[in-house]
This record gives sequence, structure tokens and C-alpha cells, in this order.
Amino acid sequence: MTNRAPEPQFPPILLDDVYLICQLARQGRAWRPALVQILKQVRKTIIYDNVAVYLLDRTTGTLEVSYAKSVGRGRSSEADVAWGEVAAGLVFQTGERVLQEPEPNPNLDRLQQPFILGLPLKLDQETLGAMVFIRFGGPHYTPEQIDYAGFTAQLAGCLIGVQELKQQLSTVETLKQMLDIQGDLISILSHEIRNPLGFIKGYTSTLLRADTEWDAQTQHEFLTIIESETDRLERLLENLLDSARLESGQTVIKFLPVRLEALFNDMKERARLQYPDMAIEVTVETTPATVLGDPRRLTQVFENLLSNAAKYAPGSPVHISVQRMDAPKGILIRFSDHGPGIPEKHLPFIFERFFRNPEQNLQIYGTGLGLYIARQIVLAHHGRITATSEAGQGVTFHIFLPEQTFDAPVA
Repeated sequence: MTNRAPEPQFPPILLDDVYLICQLARQGRAWRPALVQILKQVRKTIIYDNVAVYLLDRTTGTLEVSYAKSVGRGRSSEADVAWGEVAAGLVFQTGERVLQEPEPNPNLDRLQQPFILGLPLKLDQETLGAMVFIRFGGPHYTPEQIDYAGFTAQLAGCLIGVQELKQQLSTVETLKQMLDIQGDLISILSHEIRNPLGFIKGYTSTLLRADTEWDAQTQHEFLTIIESETDRLERLLENLLDSARLESGQTVIKFLPVRLEALFNDMKERARLQYPDMAIEVTVETTPATVLGDPRRLTQVFENLLSNAAKYAPGSPVHISVQRMDAPKGILIRFSDHGPGIPEKHLPFIFERFFRNPEQNLQIYGTGLGLYIARQIVLAHHGRITATSEAGQGVTFHIFLPEQTFDAPVA
């Protein structure tokens, strides 16, 4: 007759234990940290050495380990011990509990005798994966422990399933927002394109009327309007192409030494013709203010900011300041206007593609591409652009361009 070691006595499973893990499940926002706390509590009455959670990867159709923890006898050799992959597969296939308990063998190391309890993780009737508890060297799982572990797996399945549903809902809401944006874009583009086309068609038809003769001054006026509206249409199409190129990473940035003073002086000359009522003041606090960048693209950034000021802060002066920074090294450029400003809740979104302030004057039309393009160009220069605003105090755009070395002489 052989003497068998007595089965260890486990603490009884109390109603208070069940209530506590229910509270932990209810309080948890994300399933992993909630499950960590639940399993700590469960281990007080269901002693286990390893625990693992396998979830279905919907992309590959395979079970993947999403959580695993070694807390007992296999902890010192985690990589070599069993994690119940086969049991997890059987649980997922059948949707039922799987119990694998070998007869204890004193000639084998404990780590070679895994007692495995696999349980399905479900939400309603859908099996999401499996939870596996492992004891090395026993003892056998009692019926009460199996039921308690099953209840724990049910809670875990609910936690994981609800989080997946929330993620799916978030994806649906994001897709809906994208569809709404696309619908708004179509509406915006139809207006933005129809307006210049209407002017071009109207004035061209007027000039071509056979029953009327127009003097030279009137013809020149009509042709000037046609040219202006053609330019407007061309800028719209160029912005759309630019945004597509920048988004796909196809835009090539040609880095050259750029004197910002000269760039801003040229921009001011053009602005006098385009925005005759706009007063532009440039303050350069460091001379020479030279950066390594693409002069055409940097000009596009600054002109987009001027266009933004002219549109949303008409009549407001614009102040541009240039300052050298030591930490981090680079040039900081500030564009400020004194218009109505941007509500704080909208500031995080103003650089997003097609974003337009829903509280702005409905008579102000735009595609919501200017600031998006400006940000993409600044990022391509390894810089950053942000905005600050106070209601009624205008908007300030902060552009940081990092210092970069160059060997070419500055022209």
C-alpha cells in the first residue's frame, strides 16, 4: 500500500468573493487591468500557477495569446512551461469546458505535470476565445473551483466582448464622421467650383453677345473678373492635389538655405495686391534668420496663414515675428491676427483635413484644406505648427523649424 500525500485544503468560496470580483468587473474600464485585479482575487481560492487568455484574431482567424501570467511554480522558467495552447484550441472549437488532469507521477518534475482547466470566453452565444488555468503537479480541480473559474471566465468574456463592441461602435462612428465630412466636402466643392464657373460662364457669355458692343474699359473689367475667378478655381484644384500628395507622402521637399527676411518681404509685396486692406508687420529678432527648407513650400505655408487671416479676421492687421530658439535649436515664427479667434474646443481640430469651424459665419466658404496643407508641409520640414487663441483676441500660429546644418552658401 502506497502513501499518497493528502490533498491540500483550499479556502472555501464565499459569496463575498463572488461579489468582489463582480465589483471589480463593473469598475474596470479596460478589460486587461480589470482582469488582473479579478485574477488576483480568484487565486486566493483557486490556486493556479499559470493563467492565459487566448482571443480570436479576426484578421487571421487564429487564437492568439492576449494575456498570460505566471505566478506560481513555473515562474522561474516561464518560457519552458505549458500555457495550455491545445486545451485553448479545444475550448474554442467546442465552446465547452476542457479539463486535462494527469495522474500524479512522483518520477516526473512538477512542471512536466500540468493540470489544465480551459474555459470558454463568450458574449451571448459567440465564443471570443478561451481562458486557461494551470497547476503544476496538481492537485485536482474540485467541482466548486471549476464552477467558480467558469463564472470568472463568463465575467472576462463580458468584459472583453463589451470592449470589442465599444471599439466597433467607435469605428462605426468614425466612418460616419468620415462620410459626413465627405458629404460636406462635396457640398463645399460644388459651391466653390460652381461660383467661379458661374462668373466665368456669365461674363464670357456677356462678352460674346452679338447684340451688344462693349467699350474697352468694360471688356477689360470683365476679363479681369474672368482671370480672377480662373485663378481661384486653379488654386482650389491645386489645394486638392496638394492635400492628396501630402497625405500619400509623394511630395518632394527640396531643401535649400532660405533667408526668412527676404521670403517675408516678397510675400508682403504680393499681399499688397491680393489683400490691399491688410496691414502686415514683420519683426525679425535675429539676423540673419536662415533656415534649411523648401522656399516654395514654406511660402505656401505662410500664404495659407495670410489667406486664413483675410478670410476669418477681415480688416485685422497681421503681425509676424521671427525668433531664434536655443532649446531646442531652431527658428520660431509667430503669425498673429486680432480677429474673433477660435473657440478652445475647436483648436485641436483646425489642422485636420476638411475641418471647418461649425460656428463660423456661414457666408465664409472654404474647403478646410489650407491649414491641413500648412501642417503637412511643416511636418515635412521636421518642424511643428500649433495655434493658440482667446475669444475676441485673435489667433496666433506658432511655427517651429529646427536648426539643420547645410554646406551650401547662403544666397
